[in-house]
Amino acid sequence: MEKIEFLNNGSVTSVPGFLAAGVTAGFKKSGAPDFALVYSETPASFSGVFTSCTFAAAPVLLGREKVRQGGTLRAFAINSGNANACTGAQGLENARKSCDIAAAKLNVPASDVVVASTGRIGVQMDMSLIERGFELAVPALSAQGGNDASRAIMTTDTVPKSVAVKIRINGIDVTIGAMTKGAGMIDPKLIAPHATMLCCITTDADVDNEVLAGLLLPCAQDSFNRITVDGDMSTNDTVIIMANGRSKVKIVPGSVEYDLFREALLTVMQKLAREMVMDGEGATKFVTVKVVNARRREDAVLAAEAVANSLLCKTAWFGNDPNWGRVVAALGYSGAEFDPAKCNIFYDETPVVRNGGDAGTPECDLLDVVKKREFVITCDFGEGDEEYWVWSSDLSHEYVTINADYHT
Repeated sequence: MEKIEFLNNGSVTSVPGFLAAGVTAGFKKSGAPDFALVYSETPASFSGVFTSCTFAAAPVLLGREKVRQGGTLRAFAINSGNANACTGAQGLENARKSCDIAAAKLNVPASDVVVASTGRIGVQMDMSLIERGFELAVPALSAQGGNDASRAIMTTDTVPKSVAVKIRINGIDVTIGAMTKGAGMIDPKLIAPHATMLCCITTDADVDNEVLAGLLLPCAQDSFNRITVDGDMSTNDTVIIMANGRSKVKIVPGSVEYDLFREALLTVMQKLAREMVMDGEGATKFVTVKVVNARRREDAVLAAEAVANSLLCKTAWFGNDPNWGRVVAALGYSGAEFDPAKCNIFYDETPVVRNGGDAGTPECDLLDVVKKREFVITCDFGEGDEEYWVWSSDLSHEYVTINADYHT
């Protein structure tokens, strides 16, 4: 088989020893599923990365605390319909109480529970709905419940997002499963405890907390931190990884096993990150913005993110307008240091700008590129060997409609 094998209909419960459920607790007026629970049958190692937003939600504050304290994890609960953000001391107390409720229902320590929330900001949590969520979810836990859980965490997502892969290490199968949500308010800047996108990752590899932390943050930096839908960071971005060790395959830094596991984890996270952009609110285009041959990585990052987040660029992409003037303008105000006279720009492989000026390519050829569902904009600074890429989407009428009407 291939080194990394994608599993059909993969989810967080494709991993042996994990159960999940997705139920309707009543957070959403529509009656759609809105409460998910992922449960490890045995104590699992864990780590997490969270939003760097100063107005971090109560579950984020509590999650950071739990990651710092270490120990084990048995359950990760997510409600959709109330963010429990900007809710002060009461919000934090409600997050802690949610863990207590889970602990009582699952007969595990409260310290072994992490919660996450998504939805409207500034509204105190209705704890009766949390109670109902656990009352329904605990008996519904199942090894086939991963996809139900992924549907229950959706907000403006149009499709659930789940994946699982299998790798073979020393003749033993190791599985990684994951689910995520996020279609708007997407421009994560996840940091170690110190993604709205929420992600739960499960694995049966034997990986301790410290090693998981060393794997998770770099993989987040090359996946969820490389995407943008609208340039808005959420108060609630959270990624939690749980490793139950069921396979008995030990992952140790510096080993071949470590390298393969890291590659598989990054593959999972990048696939979900890509799906989030593809499902961006009202999105019709998936655009990769690459800056290459920059003098400094900082310059490549500034330039790529400026183009990827430019409203003028994003609306041009929606309108199938190959207006490269908007790209050079974004590069120019990005704060990146480069010589415009050395800058070349390509739409896919088609030259757009040569040495800072019009490359002379007929507009009809450029139009053929930007009309595609997916294309790549490459900005070559011609001054060094640093590079950076970002996955972005266009900005459509539908995005405005969704966010003008959205009220969880």
